[in-house]
Amino acid sequence: MATAPSIDSPPPRGVGAKLEWGRALAALRRLFADSEDTAQVFEIMRALNGKANVRNYLRLLATREGGRIAYERVELADLLMDDAWLDALPEGSVGASYRRFVRAERLSAEGLAAVSRQRLAQIEHAHPYAWFGRRTRDIHDVWHVLTGYGRDRLGEACLVAFSYAQTQGLGWALIAVGAALRSRSPAVARAIWQGFRRGRACAWLPGEDYERLLSEPLEMARRRLGLTPPTGYEAVSGG
Repeated sequence: MATAPSIDSPPPRGVGAKLEWGRALAALRRLFADSEDTAQVFEIMRALNGKANVRNYLRLLATREGGRIAYERVELADLLMDDAWLDALPEGSVGASYRRFVRAERLSAEGLAAVSRQRLAQIEHAHPYAWFGRRTRDIHDVWHVLTGYGRDRLGEACLVAFSYAQTQGLGWALIAVGAALRSRSPAVARAIWQGFRRGRACAWLPGEDYERLLSEPLEMARRRLGLTPPTGYEAVSGG
């Protein structure tokens, strides 16, 4: 029986690599020219987030249940693409809200994964760091549901600011700051800044057991995690 790679195994090429600010800024310009070009987000992550991914994997191992989660190494994209499992989740749960969200927006976890492979092929490697990268990728739309941020431009900008606070990945910070400066709107900048502050104030979401969390009532989960309402976003978006 083959042994799974350990954290002592050489990481996939590009994981934990040096920062590439020029590459990230070029991708940011392309993203702002076409906000639907999601591949540019992964280009930015590839350029700036590798070291943060390593730090966060090690942080997961230090949490109460992190060792078990890392040992089981559940592929969340597979779980989130299991329609029968999603349909069985109770109404009012995080998972039921996620189910409605992705179906209304015509999204899928596999669709996001396919886009990530275009710019970040090493994310599919058999290594713990790569698995953690996939995990972080696959929970993005679950975080939309938990935080209350929509998929409009402001909602995405608020969520990337939230994601920077949670992960310390510089790619998220670059997108958030760029969006705030580009808007030239104090209200938009305040909403994005609130996204960052919400991310700092709440529990560390990458350490959650998502199979359990998706079954939990949404409002109860938000209270447990310390997720306050996105008032700045709602004031601008009218949501």
